[in-house]
Amino acid sequence: MTRVLLKDVRPYGEGEPVDVLVEGTAIAEIGADLSVDADEIVQGGGAVVLPGFVDLHTHLREPGREDAETIETGSMAAALGGYTAVFAMANTDPVADNAVIVEHVWRRGREVGLVDVHPVGAVTVGLAGEKLAELGTMRHSAAEVRVFSDDGKCVHDPLLMRRALEYTRSFGGLVAQHAEEPRLTVGAQAHEGPNAARLGLAGWPAPAEESIVARDCLLAAHTGGTLHVCHVSTAGTAELLRFFKGRETDGTVSAEVTPHHLLLTDERLETYDPVNKVNPPLRTDDDALALRRALADGTVDCVATDHAPHAAQDKDCEWSAAKPGMLGLQTALGIVTRTMVRSGLLDWRGVARVLSERPAEIAGLTGQGRPIAVGEPANLALVDPDAEWTVRAAELASLGQNSPFEGMRLPGRVVATLLRGSVTAHEGKVRR
Repeated sequence: MTRVLLKDVRPYGEGEPVDVLVEGTAIAEIGADLSVDADEIVQGGGAVVLPGFVDLHTHLREPGREDAETIETGSMAAALGGYTAVFAMANTDPVADNAVIVEHVWRRGREVGLVDVHPVGAVTVGLAGEKLAELGTMRHSAAEVRVFSDDGKCVHDPLLMRRALEYTRSFGGLVAQHAEEPRLTVGAQAHEGPNAARLGLAGWPAPAEESIVARDCLLAAHTGGTLHVCHVSTAGTAELLRFFKGRETDGTVSAEVTPHHLLLTDERLETYDPVNKVNPPLRTDDDALALRRALADGTVDCVATDHAPHAAQDKDCEWSAAKPGMLGLQTALGIVTRTMVRSGLLDWRGVARVLSERPAEIAGLTGQGRPIAVGEPANLALVDPDAEWTVRAAELASLGQNSPFEGMRLPGRVVATLLRGSVTAHEGKVRR
């Protein structure tokens, strides 16, 4: 049984440094100055220990777009970013709308072994929004799919959305909705407002998101289904979530926000650099502030990266032709540290809640997001809260280099990541 000793670390950033002994896959002992024989000693130097991060929204591009990302390179980025579990979205080629594809993604994730890769199943066949996919078959496959989403496309037909909520309720699944009323976003290129008008970019109105969120919260309440709202981007959506979460219904509603919507705004569009193009679009300062507050008070449950790598030709082009999406796995902690911790909105227990505990609960992962305590699974992220580093896309593990944070100085650095007791990343290098 392998033994790993974490020296001089602070669980949740609290109290004096202690040692954490990991034996096999679990935490065996926590105490000051532990004197034990260990196969590996990781020097913490007072670093913060958190439960390993869980990302409900990752694009690994495999199968079909291995020029942009693979399950291997995406897993490397995740491990380096402190993640021990990721949910791979269904908009691959072919689409993950059947047991064959989701099992391929699941098996490939196990082969790589750096993080737990959970495939997300499509809600509709081919993401076409016309017919429900094989939800039950995917659920009962080897991949045991529980999360379903047409992410990138909205399940805009209310009857289909109702049926999806009803069907997934029968086996404890959830529907993760990309909230976008497509009739309001035809040709849209940027948040609808003064900046888009001045730059000559077709506007993407906030109600395109908010109207679907309101509709789907009502449907979840009516059906008793479980709804998860992807990449919340507007202050109005936060208010809607606050309202619906305050009602007593049989349905369940949760929501995520991306790091880039916490920090970046549509002011970055001045240069027409497609690295800033994302779906939903970057919004206003007021929206970003409202989202940070909603995350702090639990209205928005968690942070999910929407990690969306692209090949160079899909970003190095004119704005209108560029594909939307940004890298996120290796910069998420830094953005959360900058926007939430250093602003005083969250402490490190709060970070554990939004990056690990709540996403694990939402997805029904029993072995992730667990307390740092003896007997618990050793899925851990060791974080240096005082370190600062400069983002260089070329140095990130992803094949794509479309990071809007290029050259930005970020606080908080992942020192090490452990998946079931095995060190998967240490000091910026992936472990095999």
